[in-house]
Amino acid sequence: MSKLSVAVQMDPIDRIKIAGDSTFALLLEAQKRGHSIVFYTPDRLSLRGDTVFANVQDLTVKDVQGDHFTLGEPRAKDLSECDVVLLRQDPPFDLAYIATTHLLERVHPKTLVVNDPAHVRNAPEKLFVMDFQEFMPATLITRDKAAIEAFRAEHGEIVMKPLYGFGGGGVFKVAPVDPNFGSLFDMFATTFREPWVCQKFLPRVSEGDKRIILVDGVALGAVNRVPAPNDIRSNMVRGGAAAQTELTPREQEICAKLGPELRNRGLLFVGIDVIDGHLTEINVTSPTGVRAIQRVCGPDLAAAIWDAIEAKRRG
Repeated sequence: MSKLSVAVQMDPIDRIKIAGDSTFALLLEAQKRGHSIVFYTPDRLSLRGDTVFANVQDLTVKDVQGDHFTLGEPRAKDLSECDVVLLRQDPPFDLAYIATTHLLERVHPKTLVVNDPAHVRNAPEKLFVMDFQEFMPATLITRDKAAIEAFRAEHGEIVMKPLYGFGGGGVFKVAPVDPNFGSLFDMFATTFREPWVCQKFLPRVSEGDKRIILVDGVALGAVNRVPAPNDIRSNMVRGGAAAQTELTPREQEICAKLGPELRNRGLLFVGIDVIDGHLTEINVTSPTGVRAIQRVCGPDLAAAIWDAIEAKRRG
């Protein structure tokens, strides 16, 4: 494979924790393969006339926290001159995030954007998953108090979380009779303009929330994230512990159903979340798990992702 010109749109690289950062794993692998890399943050992305450009810096990386990157001098670069753009900034999935997808859509697919920006925009993690309700726990998306109360009456314990939340932030377990529900509802109503997600609580979350990585529609690796004591959130940034795991027949069925749709949408790097055989989210914006999977003796998914990217560039 000839060497590629790669741009990465991500959060400030000096702030990342490389031990668990999937973007950093992708950058290490790109550099290993001899691809040239430039870095920019979303606020440096611009559109003038028909040209989408960014104020970029040449980037080299090293797997040493605190000494993990070197940046060159800033310069303007037409992104249509790149072979690949990695769309990798973390949520929040807000209007600023959506704006970058509109700009990057103008250079894709001549410049391969991973993941396809139009389908990142049209497949929010907690809404896209509703296309596969046969695999989900009972789920309600609303901000209507009466609808939530009826859902609680039907299902008992539920989980409430913001529709565009991320990293386990704002996730609450609500009891069938809960003196905190009124205050929680008021807080959500004040904080979030969008609807919220309410799901039937799955008690076996205490045994883990499995993150499964699909590359171009194929499940290639997984890690079981076990919540810390006295917490229902298994996200590793919230204290969840990574454990080795294998896919169950049910999880294989879920992945087989999702795979063709992910491939059709150009969602090359996707992380899905499964609790007790129930699909809860399809993460397409900036999925994590690559380094955690390798750390528990799983495959090197950064290499698999670059294999898939290079195959698409070959056409």
